[in-house]
Amino acid sequence: MDNLNRLQMATVKAQQEDDLPDFLAERIFAIAARLQDQLLLQEKIDELIEQLALYDTYGQTGYIGMGVNHSILEGTLSRIEKLLQDHPDQP
Repeated sequence: MDNLNRLQMATVKAQQEDDLPDFLAERIFAIAARLQDQLLLQEKIDELIEQLALYDTYGQTGYIGMGVNHSILEGTLSRIEKLLQDHPDQP
């Protein structure tokens, strides 16, 4: 299974099981649409998939927590979106 399919499946799972907000899911799906058939940002997509698996609506992050809250996820999304803006020639 390619990373874009894994990303979409991880997003849907985070929505269904961990209450990932729709506004974040929409941003993730928009990134996936832009990356169809591209190897660009492979490392960032892997990071995003890992963060979705660790997403915790209630923000169990910090010293002991291993979760990823919406702030961490939004930071990763912003970095990917910025990279996509910097490469407008990519689909």
